[in-house]
Amino acid sequence: MAEKKQKKEDRSAAGYYNLKTDAVDRLVDTKNAPEVSDEEIGKYTSKKKFHIPMWLKILFVKFWFAGAVCYFFLWGLGMYLRGIDLMVVLAVGLGVVTDLMVNRALRHFEREQGENDKWIMVTVRKFWSIFLNVLYAGVLLYCVFRTYYSINMMLGVNAGADASEEVAMLGVEPILFGLFYLGFDMLFILAKRTIVSVFRDAAAKTSGGGKQKENQ
Repeated sequence: MAEKKQKKEDRSAAGYYNLKTDAVDRLVDTKNAPEVSDEEIGKYTSKKKFHIPMWLKILFVKFWFAGAVCYFFLWGLGMYLRGIDLMVVLAVGLGVVTDLMVNRALRHFEREQGENDKWIMVTVRKFWSIFLNVLYAGVLLYCVFRTYYSINMMLGVNAGADASEEVAMLGVEPILFGLFYLGFDMLFILAKRTIVSVFRDAAAKTSGGGKQKENQ
């Protein structure tokens, strides 16, 4: 009787062990496991209650670096450089920082490769992209300083014809400079995206029309 009871206990223990090992095998079997997106995984693994939108991170990075370049280059070198020399140095600084820091930071935020290219003007990832970014920074810088000039001209006109009246001119400082630079950057990127979209739609229609003719 005791032998039967012992055998029964051994069988139940063996069955329990087999059940456990089968469950473990199913858990570690990644071949037949369903695919889960990174976004879905993030919902359960992230402990942060406050989520900063991607577009807000991108705008802040662009604004902060532009303001920082204004602070270190324009304010720092303003005592030693004047006129066109200062503008050239500032354009080079903005272009280099955009290529080596801003664009890399934006790509670091990406969940998928190329996701944030729509926020970047020069999307080429080559050593010579830094020269394109310097040229682009020069265009943005020209637009920013023309904006400052226009605002100060309007302030001067609105002050009236009394020459003795003092006019509070708008000076260049990092925060407003960063906002102006960001605004023109987004404006040019929006124009680029619109033009690219128009050409893609035209190409798609052309290729679609050609296929229809071939089928006929």
